[in-house]
Amino acid sequence: MVSSLGAAHVIDYTKEDFTQNGQRYDLILAVNGYHPLSAYKRALTPQGTYVMAGGKPAQMFQALLLGPLMSEKKGRKMGSVSAKTNQKDLLTIKELLEAGKIVPVIDDCYPLSKTADAFRYFEKAHAKGKVIITMGQG
Repeated sequence: MVSSLGAAHVIDYTKEDFTQNGQRYDLILAVNGYHPLSAYKRALTPQGTYVMAGGKPAQMFQALLLGPLMSEKKGRKMGSVSAKTNQKDLLTIKELLEAGKIVPVIDDCYPLSKTADAFRYFEKAHAKGKVIITMGQG
């Protein structure tokens, strides 16, 4: 799926531990946070950047707290990302969506009444996109 979205290099985390393969990366965008911060740091090039954008709460807390401490003044950067939306950004995203320049990947949709099921699915499975809660048309 990721290849079809345009990725030049894809790693299947269920088959390969990229932190142990000897390759070094300019950017690691961790959306799941399966490894300790030290493993991510070892996998970076000397000027590489690690950014955590999701994962288990303990891993996100570790990235927030330890990431800046593990960063190097003129080298590797470790941290997390959070976004604060504003109307201008939302309008830009709307335009990109309408132009087909970005396409959301939706794994599954659940009605509001099945929110608990959606959370169970999200916790158990490895969703291949967003899990959506839909609101009924009252």
